[in-house]
This record gives sequence, structure tokens and C-alpha cells, in this order.
Amino acid sequence: MQEKDQKRAEAQDAGERLVARHVREDPFAAAFKATRMPMIVTDPNQADNPIIFCNAAFEKLTGYSSSEAVGRNCRFLQGPETNPATVARIRAAVSAGSDIAIDILNYKKDGEPFWNALFLSPVRDQTDKIVYFFASQLDFTNVRSREADLAAARHRAEEEVAANTEKLETALKARSLLVHEVDHRVKNNLLTMASIVKLQTRITRDEGQKRALRSVLNRVEALSTVQRKLFTLEDVSRFDVADFTKELVTDLVEAVGREDIRLTLDLYPLYVPAVKATPLALIVNELVGDAVRRGLSDGGGDIHVVVKRLNGHFLIRVEDTSIPVEVDEDVAEIGRILLETSAKQVDAKIEKRIEGHRTTVDVTLMVDAQESAH
Repeated sequence: MQEKDQKRAEAQDAGERLVARHVREDPFAAAFKATRMPMIVTDPNQADNPIIFCNAAFEKLTGYSSSEAVGRNCRFLQGPETNPATVARIRAAVSAGSDIAIDILNYKKDGEPFWNALFLSPVRDQTDKIVYFFASQLDFTNVRSREADLAAARHRAEEEVAANTEKLETALKARSLLVHEVDHRVKNNLLTMASIVKLQTRITRDEGQKRALRSVLNRVEALSTVQRKLFTLEDVSRFDVADFTKELVTDLVEAVGREDIRLTLDLYPLYVPAVKATPLALIVNELVGDAVRRGLSDGGGDIHVVVKRLNGHFLIRVEDTSIPVEVDEDVAEIGRILLETSAKQVDAKIEKRIEGHRTTVDVTLMVDAQESAH
């Protein structure tokens, strides 16, 4: 009994040391404690890799208090119907020091089972030694049990993404190990939302609803690309619009699978503050998506994309030549609203010109010269 109490005390001490490293104003610490996404931290350098910290959302989900969870290995959440093969995969990932996203049947303190979408990733120090494991959970029991609950689960996931993204955006300015680990949380949330939308798309029989869900998925994937691009840069406070545009536009056109769509790019490095990455990415995504919807996917044509600095301002231009076809009014209206809203967020102006079968849309915005330096 004394040995068990000693191990629990060691785990509590490790958790207190981890929290003590972060001042109250630290966006990572604040987001970790306040988020509604259940999260825990374990210490693989202690015997049996015990939990050393859990947030309030974890306590609410499982029914276990912090004092009951800290010092114990996560296996206490397993039960009679937990799949041993799933457990083995998690253990293998921990042993290998690798990320894993997996669904597992866990049990709450009162014995109630719940399906847990688990995301687990290691945290390494400057010597590449694993010092912690981060794990986040998402209860998606209702998604698996009833189609009617799927919409509500998707809505909850969207709220989590919006809330966590807003809290974590400030952390992008800090070039530190923990900031990059926060990025794992954001990408995992986006992955969760994309998975739910894909599942809803497969279940839904109405073609109109399917098209709407695909458009939502398209935008989630655009945001995922932004997040990944931000954290491949050495300076996470800046975002290259041109680099993102090249990857996004190429993927969008290739996804159509038509050889009669001719794509040309005129792109120059264009760095903006990271806080403007999301609205600018959505602008590019909506402009190219609109061109495809209006005819390129059916009759082929030319699409030309420009990103560069011109006469003291930034220019994003999407020009297409095609025979327009009738588009879904609801999908087109959603795209228009997203485009206008994103433009307002970065104080950009939109100008659209139609000359016969040629449509040109220019988006211009003023950015301080220091912001565009590279």
C-alpha cells in the first residue's frame, strides 16, 4: 500500500512540476485546462507510464476525479468488452514513441461504456527523448449508435475546433516545443470533424445534402492544409500565401480528374501574419471552388491563379475561361458568404469581372511592408 501511495505521490509531483512551468498567461496552459476536450498527460519515465495530469473535461467524461486518476496507468478505463487488439496497438505506439489515432471502448467510473476517439502523441525534449505523452479523448458513442445523433456530434466537434483554434492561435507566436504539441490538438480536432462529416456523407441518401456535406469537408481540408503549412515553417508567426495556394489549387484541380482543365500559376512568395492565414486560405479555396462549380468540372477550360505583391498591395487573382453551367444556388450562396466574410476579416476588397466566357476575380488587401518581407 505504501508503495502504491508513493507512486501516486511521484505522479502528482510530476504533474505539479509540469503545470508550474507555465505562467497563468501562457495560452497553452490556459487552453489545456479550460478546453472542453478531455485531455491527460502521462509520464513514460515513471514505472507503468502513469497519468500525471488531467483536465476538468476528463474528470467530467470519465467520472474519475484527478486524485483518483493521477498515478494510474490509463488501462483503468478498459473493461470487459474492450478489444485486446486495440489495446495492443496503443501499447505498440507507446513503445515505439509514435502518434496514434484510434477508437477504443472505454468505461466510466459508474461502469457505463463509451466509445472513445483517442489521439495519443509523444512530447520530446531537445535531445529527442520522450518526456511526456499527451492524449485527448472524444466521446462519440452517439455517433456509432444512431444516425440522428450524428448531426449533434458533428456540431459539438465544430464547436470544439472553433473554441480551441481561437485559444491556440496566440500560441503560434511562440517557437517552443509545447506550442508544436498544441498543434497536434488542433489537427486532431480537424481530423475528428472531417471523419464525422465523411461518415454523415456516407449515411445520407439525399444528393443535395451530400453535396453540402462535401463542400463542408472541402473547407475543413483547406483549414487542415493551412495548419500543416504553418508548422512546417521555421517562423510560425508568418504564412506564405503563395506556397499554400500552389498546393491547394493543384489538389483541387487534380481531384476533379479532368485532363481538359488547364491550370497555370503565377505565384510569388507572399508572407502575411499567421492570424490572417485562415481567412486568406478560405478566400483562395472559395475562388477556385467557384470556378470549378461554374463549368470547369463539366466542360473543361482554363484557370489561371495569381498571387503577388503589386503597387503597394497584395493581389490574389483567379481567372477562368469556360462555358458556365447552372450551379446549386444554396452551395453558391454559402461560398459567396464565406468569401465576403473572410475578406472582411483581413480588410480585403473583391472585384469580379465577367467578359463573355471569361470570369476574373481580384482580391486585394493592404499589408504592412514588414509583414511581407521574406
